[in-house]
Amino acid sequence: MKKFASQLIMVLFAQCMFPFFLHAQVIQLNKKNNSVNYERLAKIDGLVNDYINKGWLKGAVTIIVKDNELVQYKGYGYADASAKRIMPKDELFRIASQTKGITCVGIMILYEQGKLQLDEPVADFIPEFKNVAVLDKFNAEDTTYTTVPAKRNITIRDLLTHTSGIDYPVIGSKEMSAIYAKAGIPPGFNTEKEDETLLGEMKALAKLPLAHQPGARWTYGLNYDLLGCIIQIVSGTTLDNFFRKNIFEPIGMKDTYFNVPAAKANRLSTVYREDSLHHIIQWEKNYLNVDPSYPLINKQYFSGGADLTSTAYDYACFLQMLLNGGSYNGHEILSHRTIAMILSNQLDYTFNGINNFGLGFEIVSERGAAKGPRNKGSFAWGGFFGTTYWADPKDHLVCLFMTQQTPNSHGDIVNKFEAMVYASLKN
Repeated sequence: MKKFASQLIMVLFAQCMFPFFLHAQVIQLNKKNNSVNYERLAKIDGLVNDYINKGWLKGAVTIIVKDNELVQYKGYGYADASAKRIMPKDELFRIASQTKGITCVGIMILYEQGKLQLDEPVADFIPEFKNVAVLDKFNAEDTTYTTVPAKRNITIRDLLTHTSGIDYPVIGSKEMSAIYAKAGIPPGFNTEKEDETLLGEMKALAKLPLAHQPGARWTYGLNYDLLGCIIQIVSGTTLDNFFRKNIFEPIGMKDTYFNVPAAKANRLSTVYREDSLHHIIQWEKNYLNVDPSYPLINKQYFSGGADLTSTAYDYACFLQMLLNGGSYNGHEILSHRTIAMILSNQLDYTFNGINNFGLGFEIVSERGAAKGPRNKGSFAWGGFFGTTYWADPKDHLVCLFMTQQTPNSHGDIVNKFEAMVYASLKN
């Protein structure tokens, strides 16, 4: 009896700390949520189908979880338009930068194990990052440059918050993209060299200048590739194995991979892009130096920033784990206090002029909440090929809109989807 009373007290305490613990920890299927207006929610079908019928979109998958209950999960249009293959709701998508949220959780698992500290220098794990340089002057004609010494070392926290000064190949600044291209630094989801290893590329990255002084500002870059490398060094296993053992298997993410199995290759969505006239065409091999078949290549270069393939449902389970305060499927991935750290603003300035940035996620600020339907504290990100998500702790929402199309001149569909989701909530 005393044991039962003690357990009851612990449950009540958890519910006070995280109100969403009032709901089941695992996403519940086939249950009608009384706080959702399903007639309004059904209007999303018309929105997405209208974009497809107008030729603005080939296909998409949407998923909405409210109070740990699955209230909408659908595929629209085509996964492969030329083959007339209908988009199934469990289609495999290249989630690209949605990989970053998972890598953040991986780092925080090691943090909880006492194997690293957030303000510890990266050089403690990869000595090549000691005494890095910062870009000073750049000559666009021959891509030569001068540097000045960094005022301090890059830290783990710098990487988690994209404030290290590391930039991105291809999509980064003109100066840094040129420097990275000359050095052969890959963007993450491309493995052109058979002998390419994550550690080897990160050591090569260490020899190149930073775009700015560490901590000076927010710059989107290869920070999470470097974090993935640190996970491998500290854990003594591959990023693939670490994620599978510590995140995917405990949560039950059965369709999330660095290397998609051959048996599931027929579930991988086709990638599309727009031509100069905004017509949707299939992504050609090596367009922007990215081969869209990379999920099917049996590679050993595992990018913590851009390399995973997953489904809307798998990623919804991952986000629900975060909303649950770190637990899912009977497993505690992280403690509730660590989750609170991840979802707290880490910057002294707004990273995009409106919202905040935590450890790995954009966080809606009070000002951001005034400009859109998401509540303050909602966290979000997306992926290069057209996947996006957000989770709202106040309304207990997990939402994803998944496509495989970039660029997309009609990307406003995500904002309309978002407005319709919130319009369907009764309270």
